[in-house]
Amino acid sequence: MVLDSSAAMGSNELQEKDATGALGHDLSNGSSRNLEAARRLAKRLYHLDRFKRSDVAKHLGKNNEFSKLVAEEYLKFFDFTGMTLDYSLRSFFKAFSLIGETQERERVLIHFSSRYYQCNPNTISSQDGVHCLTCAMMLLNTDLHGHNIGKKMTCQEFIANLQGMNDGKDFPKGLLKALYNSIKNEKLEWAVDEEEKKKSHSDGTDEKDNGSQTKTVSRIGNSNNPFLDIPHDPNAAVYKTGFLARKSHADMDGKKTPRGKRGWKTFYAVLKGTVLYLQKDEYKPEKALSEEDLKNAVSVHHALASKATDYEKKPNVLKLKTADWRVLLFQAQSQEEMQTWINKINCVAAVFSAPPFPAAIGSQKKFSRPLLPATTTKLSQDEQLKSHEAKLKQISTELAEHRSYPPDKKLKGKEVDDYKLKDHYLEFEKNRYEIYVGLLKEGVKELLSGGENDAPGLKKSHSSPSLNQESPVSAKVKRNVSERKDYRPETPSIKQKVT
Repeated sequence: MVLDSSAAMGSNELQEKDATGALGHDLSNGSSRNLEAARRLAKRLYHLDRFKRSDVAKHLGKNNEFSKLVAEEYLKFFDFTGMTLDYSLRSFFKAFSLIGETQERERVLIHFSSRYYQCNPNTISSQDGVHCLTCAMMLLNTDLHGHNIGKKMTCQEFIANLQGMNDGKDFPKGLLKALYNSIKNEKLEWAVDEEEKKKSHSDGTDEKDNGSQTKTVSRIGNSNNPFLDIPHDPNAAVYKTGFLARKSHADMDGKKTPRGKRGWKTFYAVLKGTVLYLQKDEYKPEKALSEEDLKNAVSVHHALASKATDYEKKPNVLKLKTADWRVLLFQAQSQEEMQTWINKINCVAAVFSAPPFPAAIGSQKKFSRPLLPATTTKLSQDEQLKSHEAKLKQISTELAEHRSYPPDKKLKGKEVDDYKLKDHYLEFEKNRYEIYVGLLKEGVKELLSGGENDAPGLKKSHSSPSLNQESPVSAKVKRNVSERKDYRPETPSIKQKVT
């Protein structure tokens, strides 16, 4: 029988707190008291003794010595000897739900990698190599089975992207092909509590049974990868509301939005938490969001808003580039309103975007844009600033090195395209982190804490705007420069002549 999770966790957290507090003395003196406590807790977690599956990860992934002991003891219940890495990971996920903060989830995967290497020391050369492949499989799982990533990665690309990641050497191609095919043929999933399954059915969620996509209205975006899940938090703070007209400019991965889907539509926009909700009706806190509202919602984690300086068809237009490289244009009712939206969106992104998940897939030959976690950071503002500054320094160095070795003129078109894509990515990331760092140094917490109060000199919207509802531009009108540069960099075909 599984008791209420809060009650079970209450007594257990007290036990963990007591054990953790005594660590300094007991571990240094060789006492086995904490080890025994860790073993007892690990056993209860494994057998789900007064714990739910969703409780396990939070006890394995904490950043303290006792949690590490618990994780080590918990993993001893799994014997991966002679098993392939993908099969072992699937077996591991059958025991619990991999939920929680990004850092906690990665610590769980590190413990798994350590245990797998202990059981199979001769299969992969190091524990770091196991962890690299484990993370690569998680990201590949999202790439192949997610519906918001775009072009699917091929086996050749998967192999090429992992070159040199095995302690400076290559992983065996046969191993990588086997892992790729395993993930391609069967999606990685973890266990779910019976209560959650029943709740999902009652909420209208269709569980995935025979390879069908999971569909739910309680989450935004994709729910195939724990590092990319965007939870809808009804209790999140509201930072700004008002009417905006939206135009889809580029789809995920910067691919051109089909011409028939680029038209302007007016929404009542609500920047709530790290999500920009686009609703048909004016915002009412007590009113539940519809499935259509969640479908239109845009996560602003790791996003960047800026004035669409080259867009001249409408006034007061801002451009929003998201973490998955979608590009959306928004028209505000005035210049002041446009700037306020830009400030608010960038402040939210700078303050709450979690540090990038350590890249498991390298970029030795073919460039692959890293995936960014949608979870909210747990860092303090000072720690967040240091994290952004470190990332800015890294990106700036990488961009300088990248431009130091331009492609040879004799190279093929695809290699040149790849160089341009990486250059475009690094330039955008450099600009994004420069803005994040600048905002954090200015103290954006004060701006966000004002809720609907705008920055000094910026006006607050009091009424619905009269947006210019112009008809869609005909195909004969030349596309603005801004509409070209935010797509994937393209190289003219051999038949085209550049004048």
